[in-house]
Amino acid sequence: MNKTVKIGRKILSANEEYAQRNRELLKQKNLPCLNFISSPGSGKTTLLCKTINDVKDKLRIGVIEGDIETDIDAEKIRATAAPVIQINTEGACHLAAAQIARGLNALPLDKLDMVCIENVGNLVCPSAFELGETAKIALLSVPEGDDKPAKYPALFAKAHALLITKADLLELGPQIQFDMEKVIQDVRKINKNIRIFPVSATTGKGMSDWYQWLVEFATAVDR
Repeated sequence: MNKTVKIGRKILSANEEYAQRNRELLKQKNLPCLNFISSPGSGKTTLLCKTINDVKDKLRIGVIEGDIETDIDAEKIRATAAPVIQINTEGACHLAAAQIARGLNALPLDKLDMVCIENVGNLVCPSAFELGETAKIALLSVPEGDDKPAKYPALFAKAHALLITKADLLELGPQIQFDMEKVIQDVRKINKNIRIFPVSATTGKGMSDWYQWLVEFATAVDR
């Protein structure tokens, strides 16, 4: 008798086993872990670098850096003096939980207050693969346009927070086609509990609100 095997389901099942092990390790260490997901060029690395530098007196952050090739972004993180582990997926459009397990084992977890994962730039695939993280953080940059939550709802539905990056570009006027209210309304339709932070890592606009949320999340008893 022929039997059909759903490969996608088997892959996700195997990934979930590693994700659960990661959750257990992070819980044992009492470490929150944030999974940053966005399109390429949204400003994940720039935002992480500024965040690490600005909250270093309150939070010791370690980073797992995911990219298809190169360690360009990891070098930028390394310049902040934060511990960082580079993972190259060699063509895969997302990080997998098994890769995160290796990254966690390589980080000095006992000397950290938080782990941040910078996932491969992609709005679709990374949201489907659980890594054992405490929360997903979505990023949407102003130059990408305001239609992304409606077109790619899965990430925004799962995210604890949305960072609308490069918000300073809105000051350029009508040549920037981005309706902030539309984005907020579209996101709220699919995730009424999400926190939304319009920010600019370049000018610092909105970053203090993001930092306050981050510190409160990291120190919360029940996340």
